[in-house]
Amino acid sequence: MSGSEQKYIQQAFDTNWIAPIGPNVDGFEAAICDYTKANHAAALSSGTAALHLALKLCGVTTGDYVICQSLTFVATANAVMYQGATPIFVDSEDETWGMDPALMEMAILHCISLEKKPKAIIPVHLYGMPVKMNEISQIARKYKIPVIEDAAEALGSSINGKSCGTFGEYGVLSFNGNKIITTSGGGMLIADNEKKIEKARFLSTQARDSAPHYQHSEVGFNYRMSNVIAGIGRGQMEVLPLRIEQRRLVFEYYKKHLSDIQGISFLKEQEGSFSNRWLTIINIDESKTKGIGREKIRLALEEANIESRPLWKPMHMQPLFEKMPYFGKGVAMKLFNNGLCLPSGSNLTTEDLDRVIKIIHLTLKPK
Repeated sequence: MSGSEQKYIQQAFDTNWIAPIGPNVDGFEAAICDYTKANHAAALSSGTAALHLALKLCGVTTGDYVICQSLTFVATANAVMYQGATPIFVDSEDETWGMDPALMEMAILHCISLEKKPKAIIPVHLYGMPVKMNEISQIARKYKIPVIEDAAEALGSSINGKSCGTFGEYGVLSFNGNKIITTSGGGMLIADNEKKIEKARFLSTQARDSAPHYQHSEVGFNYRMSNVIAGIGRGQMEVLPLRIEQRRLVFEYYKKHLSDIQGISFLKEQEGSFSNRWLTIINIDESKTKGIGREKIRLALEEANIESRPLWKPMHMQPLFEKMPYFGKGVAMKLFNNGLCLPSGSNLTTEDLDRVIKIIHLTLKPK
């Protein structure tokens, strides 16, 4: 917390704006639009809610196909399942670890051959690293398929100065407790189409019709963000540039002190890309570390009461989705087997980072 969140929360209590409407909700949406240059935004209860509503707004329904990145958090694919649709999983490429555009097009053509053109494409800016949105967008336009940009981990990341989340028809942000800024739980749907965002707000408040009584003509959801929670978001937006700077400094510190170890590599920004470095990940090549892999490092850190974590287990490898179609070359699986997320919090001290670095050095370069 920055310290200024309490001011907005107190305003909500002082003015009795506690419900999922009010000045903080409006102010938080405006702040996100101002920062990302999106035209419109709807503050919601979670990033998952934003994904779900985006799919509904794309007309995704039972039996439809949706192109989905395999290397991602389960919420991306779960939202597809909420609509009774089938996720068609696509592998990552090596440079950004995001959806491989060539494999994506292959998946699209496969679906078209079955006379089931995908209703949407969901690329994910993994760990804050921008994916190849220009290539993905070009292919999506070619086949006239809307793009839902999962930028849940990428607030503050950009490509040639354009914010992640603003390339597709819809962008999804998350303010969960572990994100670069947080409202404890919450999300945002952003888009340039005002009517679509108005529809999202309508659906997120139980789709209540305009009437003096409670009347409903379609299924709605309890997805709107409260004015109290939005107050936290307004305070967090004031320190977002600082949080990005802190995360990037954490990354640079790890890189400086671990790059000398043969077999450890870091995810690089591509030309024109700027990453918020939400999490710092190391990739371990066991062929260069004498067989010492990700799990041995993770357990060594755990023994010192330091939490690290493997990368997301690819969706096509999950029991829930193992029967779903998958187009890939094994990149996501390799990243899962070899990648490790290091402690990356904005509040980490140099001493904290040195503890992590020392254990990794001792594990990979024992005396």
